[in-house]
Amino acid sequence: MPDGMGFVHLYSAPRQPGARTLLLLHGTGGDEQSLLAVGRFLDPNAGLLSLRGNVLEGTSPRFFQRLAPQVLDLEDLRVRTIELADFLKKTAEHYGFDPDNVVAVGYSNGANIAASTVLRYPKIFSGAILFHGVLPFMPEALPDLSGTRIFITEGERDSMISRELVFELSETFRAADAATTLNWHVGGHELTRDEIFAAHEWLKGQA
Repeated sequence: MPDGMGFVHLYSAPRQPGARTLLLLHGTGGDEQSLLAVGRFLDPNAGLLSLRGNVLEGTSPRFFQRLAPQVLDLEDLRVRTIELADFLKKTAEHYGFDPDNVVAVGYSNGANIAASTVLRYPKIFSGAILFHGVLPFMPEALPDLSGTRIFITEGERDSMISRELVFELSETFRAADAATTLNWHVGGHELTRDEIFAAHEWLKGQA
């Protein structure tokens, strides 16, 4: 975890030449360890770059502040999105991974900061896997996301995210020309084996 990068993080290099790097972004209360096993299952050969959010809600790490449950602090989100994009540039240079072959993998709060980064920096990721996320903000003008692949997965019984919010997220990405897949499972807001396996199968097709 080198000084000056901007986030507490863990990095594991790709296991074979040309393999992608997965940027792992935890949910509220997680840390840089939380999604390591998920990332390794999603792509056993990928490099893993796993972060701890810089914001605390009580004692729970997050990637940006919220004003109340389901009410995002949009100014803090903007600042933290810039911070994340800068971090990715620094770490690509430092570790030597291909910045054009990075897939963001975010859960809940991590999915929301990933979606924000896609919208503000359209070519920063080759793709994104968004577990239980929402549209963090509506851009004034849709970015050109042609060539970007998005996998969204959501629970049919998720009490924290309505179906309308999920469709708003997926339809915004589709309107921006991202190749968008929306996957539903029967669970709630928790990560399930079924959706992780579905994301794994989707990612295999993106090589």
